[in-house]
Amino acid sequence: MQARHDASEVPALIALFAGALAIGSSGIFVRLSETGPTATAFWRGALALPLLAVWAVLEPRARAGAAQPTAVAVARSWRDPMFFWAGVFFAGDLALWHASLLLTSVAASTLEANCAPMVVTLGAWALWGERPRPSFVLALALASVGLLLIVSTKFAHGPPALAGDLLGLGTACFYGFYILAVARLRTRYGAGIVMFNSTLVFTLLLLPLALTQKFLPATPHGWLLLAGCALSAQVLGQGLVAYALAHLPATFSSVGLYLQSIAATAYAWLLLQERLTPWQIAGGCIVLGAIALARTARRAPLPDLEAVPAPQLQRASIQSSAPRHSESR
Repeated sequence: MQARHDASEVPALIALFAGALAIGSSGIFVRLSETGPTATAFWRGALALPLLAVWAVLEPRARAGAAQPTAVAVARSWRDPMFFWAGVFFAGDLALWHASLLLTSVAASTLEANCAPMVVTLGAWALWGERPRPSFVLALALASVGLLLIVSTKFAHGPPALAGDLLGLGTACFYGFYILAVARLRTRYGAGIVMFNSTLVFTLLLLPLALTQKFLPATPHGWLLLAGCALSAQVLGQGLVAYALAHLPATFSSVGLYLQSIAATAYAWLLLQERLTPWQIAGGCIVLGAIALARTARRAPLPDLEAVPAPQLQRASIQSSAPRHSESR
C-alpha cells in the first residue's frame, strides 16, 4: 500500500518541479519584454484569460451534491467580494515586482518577493490572532540578515538598485495578502475559478496604468515574449503547481519555492549574464532557510472554516493543510 502511495506521488512531484521551473522564468520574460513593466503584467493576465476560462468551466465540481453547471458556478462566484481583493493584491504584487525587476537583479527581486510567507504569518497574527511560534521571530531575524547581505553590494550602484530591492520587499507584502485572500477563497471554490476570477480583476485594474507605458510590442518576437510569460507564469506554471500540491504533503510546497528561486537565478545567469557575489549567494541561502523556517511557524490554518457549510468542513480542512497555487509565482 505504501509503495502504491509513493508511486502515485511521482507525477505530482514531476508537475511540481516543472511548474516551479516555468514560474521561475517569469522574471526573464519581464526583462526581455518590449513593453513597459506594468504593460507586461497586463498582457500576462489578458493573454492567459482564455485558457483560464476553459480551466474554470471544465474544472470538475469539487463539492458533493452540487447540481448547478460549472459555468453557473463561475458566474455566481462573483458575488464574493474576496475575489476583488485577491485581484487588487495581485495587481499590486505584479506592478511592484515587474518594476523591481528592471532596477535590481532577477535573483534578488525574486528572493525578496518570496518573503511573502512571513507577511502571511504576520497578517494572520494581526487579523485573526494566530500567534506564531517563537521560531517565526528567529526566521524574521534570519531573513533580515540575509536581505542585508543581498543589498550590501548595492550601495555602490546608487539609489536605483536599492529602490529595486525595496520594491521587491513591497511585492512580498502585496503577495502575502494575496495568499491570505486566496486561502479563504480556496475553501469555497476550485483552483480554476479562483485563478480565472483573480486574474480577470488584476488585468482590468492594471490596464489604466499599462496604457501610460509602452503598451504594444514592436515586433512579433515581442508578442511571443508576452505569450510566453502568460503561458509559462500564469497558466502552465500555476496550473502544474496547483495540481501537484493537491496530491503532495504540505512540506513539499517549500520544494517548489526553493526551485523557483534557484531557477530564476540560473536563468538570469545563463541568459542575462547576471553574476552574484559571494555575499549575495550567502544572503540568498540565509533567506531561503528563513522562508522554510517561517512556513513552519503557523499555529492554525489560514482559511475561515466557520464560513464553510458543515458537509464541506472536512474537505476544506484538508484543502487548507497545504498551500495551493497561490504560494508560487
